[in-house]
Amino acid sequence: METVTSLRERINVLSHKDPADVIIKNGRIVNVFTAEIIEADIAIKNGYIAGIGEFHKAEKVIDAKGHYIVPGFIDAHVHVESAMVPPSEMARVLLPNGVTTIVTDPHEIANVAGTAGIDYMLEEAKGSPLDMFVMLPSSVPATPFENNGATLDAESLRALYNRENVIGLAEVMDFPSVASGAEDILQKIIDAKTHGGRIDGHGAGLTRENLNNYLAAGIRTDHESTTAEEALDRVRAGMFVMLREGTVARDLLATLPAVNEKNSHRFCFCTDDKLIPDLVSEGSINYNVKLAIQNGVSPTTAIQMATINAAACHNLLYLGAVAAGYQADLLFLEELETVKITKVMKRGEVVVADGERFEAAFPKKTTTFTSPEIRHSLKASDLRLKLLSDHVCVIGMLPNSLFTEKLEVKLDRVNGEFVPDSARDLAKMVVVERHKGTGNVGLGIVSGFGLTRGAFATSVAHDSHNIVAVGMNDSDIELAVKALTEARGGIVVVADGKVEEILPLRIAGLLSDQPFEEVARCLKSLEEAFGTISSARGFDPFLTLSFLTLPVIPEYKLTDQGLFDFEAFSFVPLEITE
Repeated sequence: METVTSLRERINVLSHKDPADVIIKNGRIVNVFTAEIIEADIAIKNGYIAGIGEFHKAEKVIDAKGHYIVPGFIDAHVHVESAMVPPSEMARVLLPNGVTTIVTDPHEIANVAGTAGIDYMLEEAKGSPLDMFVMLPSSVPATPFENNGATLDAESLRALYNRENVIGLAEVMDFPSVASGAEDILQKIIDAKTHGGRIDGHGAGLTRENLNNYLAAGIRTDHESTTAEEALDRVRAGMFVMLREGTVARDLLATLPAVNEKNSHRFCFCTDDKLIPDLVSEGSINYNVKLAIQNGVSPTTAIQMATINAAACHNLLYLGAVAAGYQADLLFLEELETVKITKVMKRGEVVVADGERFEAAFPKKTTTFTSPEIRHSLKASDLRLKLLSDHVCVIGMLPNSLFTEKLEVKLDRVNGEFVPDSARDLAKMVVVERHKGTGNVGLGIVSGFGLTRGAFATSVAHDSHNIVAVGMNDSDIELAVKALTEARGGIVVVADGKVEEILPLRIAGLLSDQPFEEVARCLKSLEEAFGTISSARGFDPFLTLSFLTLPVIPEYKLTDQGLFDFEAFSFVPLEITE
């Protein structure tokens, strides 16, 4: 917290009345305002940069040895829950990758536990070296077409704007409600504006004409572009565009051609949803920067996109630059082109050096959370998929995409029921409502997972987070659901009546209470177990499955209430009548 004393001390460094806490010498500073490389000292006082120039009085001097000094990277849109660890554990993953700030939307845990989930995330992040800014979930539930654990209307959210680090309204996914002028979503938008917050969009599948509704309402960002033309449409309309590279949604290379010298200031980077194994092996925003540079974006432009552009997007006035008055979140890079990080400073303190965390800077958290009970009464008979026709709608899973295909398939019924067919890659998909005990079980058919036997399931099912399973026989599907219920949520692979591997997610069925290293190990074991029941490779099956329940992204999705058609924005029958 800034005080008159801390501010005065920072100013006194410039007049040499007070010593700096730290002076960094012999560094090459990347000026994100002009894209110049500047050789000068950096003086740091009380966690902020006091000045750039020539300084001599300091408690500590760091020799940068000719390394480049750039601002800490900012992830402009991320769901912490997708990494399946709490914020404090996420910090241990992100800081070595140079990410010092994230802007998160906790709508996953909010869909399960409401405001109690948001409170948990805010409290759990306190004291962490990672700055976590929160955009309040706009769509809990995401649509009226599924059952989740909570409802957050405008009144429920209003008081949360007074919480520290709450900075706006998160991705507005319910486009039809915006277009029709529905009162509650418009009130949420007005409340965000009243409190000086930004409003994020979620423009999946929206045309150039549709964007007018978003802009007219005051929505100013989007992270759902999957092509360069879509990205340009949004920039031309006046939006900030976040280029996404997550675990499933790998859109960066397809959207990067939209960036040029004249418009690059309107682009930044995000990961949206990225699993721990990919964060460990690839990185986070540092990976986006590296990928952009490898594909023709100049290093200084890519760094601007990862820093000052993201800060401008969210109106974070004191982040994103190596300049006087900015928070001293700094990265030392051996080379700009390879984005090789040798040191990470957070608020003027070194927290990572040569890839090693200074663990004292990452305090262990003891924040507790009482997870809502998993409630359902699934019976074996609930899994029987009776069909009146052999001409059916099938969800066509697309690897490494949030989108699906609409497929129409002629199949052979057995006693009037669908039976999974590995030869044709047709598996049964089940969504079991877990929050309210409604007894709802959505049944569908999916292609693309390449299952040959067994089943797999997860309680991470965007955005309502019911239990979703895909399998080749009802008994294994039933066992998978039972295993997750007993574990209070998680991810499981089952085969031949046996649980092959399970990752318990005891915090709301979304987050692990174990260190990220253990989560990464278990996810790798789950991937190996999946490989024994499937011939498909080259994508993450668990995160892919988790998005097959999200009806606000094209085309077919399955909720606890049935098969949903995004284009029609309504439920459709499985059977196709002639």
